[in-house]
Amino acid sequence: MKDKSVKSMDSELMEFFLDLKGKNMITVKDAKENGAKVVGIYCTYGPRELVLAAGAIPVGICGTHEETIVYAEKDLPRNLCPVIKSSYGFAVSDQCPYFHFSDLILGETTCDGKKKMFEIMGKMKPVHVMDIPQNPKLEDSLKQMYSEMKLLKNVLEKNFNVEITDKKLREAIHVVNENNKALKSLHDLNKLYKPMILGGDLLKITFQLGFHTDRYERVNMLDKLVEKIKEINEPVDNGKRPRILVTGTPIGMGCEKIITIVEESGGIAIAMENCFGYKTLGLQIDESDKRDPLLLLAEKYINIGCAVMSPNDNRKKLLNEMIEEFKVDGVIDLSWQACHVYNIESHLIEREVKNNAKLPYLHIETDFSNSDIENLRARIEAFMEMI
Repeated sequence: MKDKSVKSMDSELMEFFLDLKGKNMITVKDAKENGAKVVGIYCTYGPRELVLAAGAIPVGICGTHEETIVYAEKDLPRNLCPVIKSSYGFAVSDQCPYFHFSDLILGETTCDGKKKMFEIMGKMKPVHVMDIPQNPKLEDSLKQMYSEMKLLKNVLEKNFNVEITDKKLREAIHVVNENNKALKSLHDLNKLYKPMILGGDLLKITFQLGFHTDRYERVNMLDKLVEKIKEINEPVDNGKRPRILVTGTPIGMGCEKIITIVEESGGIAIAMENCFGYKTLGLQIDESDKRDPLLLLAEKYINIGCAVMSPNDNRKKLLNEMIEEFKVDGVIDLSWQACHVYNIESHLIEREVKNNAKLPYLHIETDFSNSDIENLRARIEAFMEMI
């Protein structure tokens, strides 16, 4: 039997990042009292650059906890994706301070369930829904995304009584680029033969950072964290545990059971391709490009490898790159129940992993509850033993 003990990150470093969500609630409240505007964003397709250029604070508010689903099911069907129900539940029960403080909610048409949920949510807050084109290869799709960027710019200017200049937008593009570089450098610590951070710790840090309001400070914090981890130089594994790449639907604190079980079962969640993981970190805008910055944003965001895209070659390309660079031993593909686009796409991802990468593959469909923990543990442990 493999040794299943793993060494977590330095406790003081972790404690600092775990306190961020609470601290930033106060920061957002104080900012609101001083006249700042807040935009709540539910998806990686929400362009933070435009929000920053409008002088507003972008905050992530996607629901990842089971506890609020009961409130959502008063209005929404029970057989709906838990991400949608949790998100709506936090809003309708007023348990999310970031939703509470938001002046505008930015949604997107990444699935029909979310689209209709945003329609209902519009009775609580002003909501703007971006109509995301779903074939990234078509010239008309880029034109549509460009139009959506223009429309969002107009909405932000009108709602917040500001002018979004090219200069402000290019400054915002720079800070988002720097944030993605800093986050990528943290994830990339696990490309080493002896990984430097557990997947569970990486998830906690990146999830908490999503609530941080100061993008410049966030870059400094991440740079210092990476430097500190390198300085301490204490790998979390000696290089003998199975290195598992987790792909699929979004994972956050409150629904991290797959990551937890992997690392309790003798593996290392070496990398996460999911929405809040590595998916967008390599999408850098060329800051020397003199074309319309709204077009540059359109080109960036249409290349996100979300399962809503068909064909979704960008996801396959990123997965193959990550498998090679992170020296992956096996892939777990997570689908939340009733997330049809990811559930169906799992068939294509399985073929990609097994046939092209020649690696073991496990597809898991589950929800936010812990009712299937032992069943999942048995499946994941068997997967580890096979590796």
